[in-house]
Amino acid sequence: MAPSELSERERQVLEAVIRSYVETAEPAGSRTISRRFGLGVSPATIRNTMADLEEKGFLYHPHTSAGRIPTDQAYRVYVDGLMRLEPLALPERERLAEEIGERGSAIETILRRAAQSLGVLTQELGLALGPRLDLTILQKLELVRMNSERLILVLTLAGGVVRTIFIEITGEIADDAIALVQQVLNERLAGLSLAEIRTTLGTRLRDASPGGGASELLNIFVQEGDQLFDVGSAGGEESVVLGQASLLVDKPEFASGERMKQLITLTETRTQLATLLRQRTPMPGGSGVSITIGDEHGSQLLGGLTLVTSEYRVGTLTGVIGVIGPTRMPYEKVIALVTHTSSLVTDLLA
Repeated sequence: MAPSELSERERQVLEAVIRSYVETAEPAGSRTISRRFGLGVSPATIRNTMADLEEKGFLYHPHTSAGRIPTDQAYRVYVDGLMRLEPLALPERERLAEEIGERGSAIETILRRAAQSLGVLTQELGLALGPRLDLTILQKLELVRMNSERLILVLTLAGGVVRTIFIEITGEIADDAIALVQQVLNERLAGLSLAEIRTTLGTRLRDASPGGGASELLNIFVQEGDQLFDVGSAGGEESVVLGQASLLVDKPEFASGERMKQLITLTETRTQLATLLRQRTPMPGGSGVSITIGDEHGSQLLGGLTLVTSEYRVGTLTGVIGVIGPTRMPYEKVIALVTHTSSLVTDLLA
């Protein structure tokens, strides 16, 4: 049901119940609503309106309490048409700018700081999802000897992303042969995307014949190129950065053992979380913010939780930053913080 389908009184009462519950975590009764929000009607009228809202699926009774609690449907109506967003206050903007970092920092560092800062400011679980790297440009690569049986391949990608991959070798390969292979690879691969490298590596190296140990090492790249340059797969758990889950522990929603178990599982199941983040759908209006509430996720992993995210950009690549918390959250504040942080991250990575 859209907000416009509710009467003005139902809209006022529903907004008041939601605001009361978000602030206190206590079921809201008609007398509390009448006293705190001055709606200009009697507690009896408010009680009748709350009963109507309950019948329509927006409120429910917890156990035998006289008060009522918003449903997922109520929060959806609230974020779609009842809340009033305001720009982020200057002190919080300055704090985020100071804590997240300076221009030129590696993308992993910026995302980690952003997730941590968002979590602290919202008192929810901050998170960030790294960009898909398949289309990221390789700037340079280095080959570093670890021991006689292993090399380290260091890939420096556009946007300050660095990836390291171990390469197993057989037999002794001289340092000058390693340096020659590094030179050949940089000459033929730098400036290409990882996807291009994986699909054309054999062709690009076909006529390279430096001889000796260098040829043997180049042959490893030809045979194993798909794996060596496969660092951009979407949805990997390593691409999800989480803030402090401890910020949620003291919330009443996590007082039960089952809910605590859910929180622990959430932090340990990052591959599934990454997939859910990739499937986010921005809200209408062009703000880029996506809000999914409770059962809307279609996943038991996020049941009873709200996910608020916004997109950031690194050139042509995109990632996600936001927070996870109980459906009872101060949506206006959280949305303002998430939106500003995503813009700040985009600026820092530009």
